[in-house]
Amino acid sequence: MMNKKSHGQSRVTIEEFFKGNKENLQLTLVAGHGGMKKRIRVPEVYRPGLNLAGYLRSYSPRRILIFGRVEIEYLRELEPKMRLNRLKGILSKQVPALIVARRLRPPKELVELCTLRDIALFRSSQPTMALQSQITVILAEEFSPVVSYHGTLVEAFGVGVLIQGDSSVGKSETALGLIERGHRLISDDVVKVKKKEGSYLEGSGPDLTRHLLEIRGIGIINVAHLYGAVCISENKRIDMIVKLEEWDDDHFYDRVGLEEKYLDILGLKVPFHVLPLKPGRDVVLLLETIVLNYRLKLMGYNSAKEFNVKLLDAIAKQQVHHPRTRKALT
Repeated sequence: MMNKKSHGQSRVTIEEFFKGNKENLQLTLVAGHGGMKKRIRVPEVYRPGLNLAGYLRSYSPRRILIFGRVEIEYLRELEPKMRLNRLKGILSKQVPALIVARRLRPPKELVELCTLRDIALFRSSQPTMALQSQITVILAEEFSPVVSYHGTLVEAFGVGVLIQGDSSVGKSETALGLIERGHRLISDDVVKVKKKEGSYLEGSGPDLTRHLLEIRGIGIINVAHLYGAVCISENKRIDMIVKLEEWDDDHFYDRVGLEEKYLDILGLKVPFHVLPLKPGRDVVLLLETIVLNYRLKLMGYNSAKEFNVKLLDAIAKQQVHHPRTRKALT
């Protein structure tokens, strides 16, 4: 059911990082063209102010470096020989890249050393802190754990539902029924699940099958073309998982709903429901009901718990009015 794709490890190179964020971060390559193939291995950016002063204990050269006004002005105050020695102390070949903020002009020793050691050197017109914050967010996104699931992801009543089940059980047909009722398709067959900000899961689909739905007996249909752009979305937070399975007369299915089940995905618990199928059951209506009931629970209303309280209260009253029954029960 699940194919693990990656787990918090980035394969992005400096060249890919540059091309993907050139406009957003306002980057210009100054030197170190030979370092564009280096891979970013640590999702961190670092301002080496203290290290430029000669303190190198616990310094890690695997992070992207950012030089702001303080670093550049400090370097300019040093003698050329001292400036070169300080830069040599932090610019090993392990450094993936260096970015000079505020469109400041890097010292010639910095340019020469980056060229010699194949460290990509960029300039940006953005303020230092804004640049550091943006890159931190970009790298956190890039290094987020990702897994791939077999299933269909839809949005119903604003809730992201991952529909799972064995092959040919009716996942795509269920999604089609939901789309017909005005809900949205996110992805069919393969769903890429990414852990976002360490607190929730977001699902999306591969570019190749985006907006497509496979219906046995019909073939591939383009949901955006048939039903309009309002019935599709690129990604959606995954709020619950519903597994479709053939009805089994020997299996006990919960009739009250007091027991809440969860699945663990990337360390996060996701509400899980099993929806048994047999002729005569309107699976689309049932799935909509599961979603609406989920929304009620978020607002603090639990139908199953309320029924259980009423049931226990009725039993207690019956025992009070029929002491013989109470004595027999005890």
